[in-house]
Amino acid sequence: MTAKRPENILQFRVSLDHLEARIWRRIQVPDSFTLKQLHRVVQLVMGWQDSHLHEFILSGKRYGEPNAEDEENVIDEGAVRLRDLAISNGDGIGYVYDFGDNWQHQLVLEAKLVSAPQSLYPSCIAGERNTPPEDVGGIDGYAEFLDAITNPDHKEYEATLAWVGGHFDPEAFSVTEMNERLRRSLPLSRKR
Repeated sequence: MTAKRPENILQFRVSLDHLEARIWRRIQVPDSFTLKQLHRVVQLVMGWQDSHLHEFILSGKRYGEPNAEDEENVIDEGAVRLRDLAISNGDGIGYVYDFGDNWQHQLVLEAKLVSAPQSLYPSCIAGERNTPPEDVGGIDGYAEFLDAITNPDHKEYEATLAWVGGHFDPEAFSVTEMNERLRRSLPLSRKR
């Protein structure tokens, strides 16, 4: 599959809201991407598993995967390209993942750029900290999780570590690993 060459690139800062220790990523995506494609990028760079519902919120409008059983109007995220949104530098797009855990994100547009020669998009260019494990129970559950895994005397220490696979470093983050994840999972565009 030959990818189209993007003309313009949008740089967003994606941050997870309501946590004391900031968890964020800086991403660059073609403005030809749909909100559905942006959703996939956010899932990958934040380390989510895309196993729950999500939605974008912009100017009071909800964008997501339409559902015939949903009585509220949700605009099909696959039909909306980023370049068609009325956003300027500094504007934010809300993004909620996992309506049970209610992970609220802000995607703030930092810059509109011209694609760089030989660069691959989408890309992650910066960030901090590991994303909470899936199904940890939202903000409060994550705080309890961190308390349990950092205190060997905690009654749930061993069970919690086993649940998360034996190890979890809340400070871990690697731009290289994020970009490798993007390269493995998405068709990329290269400006030549």
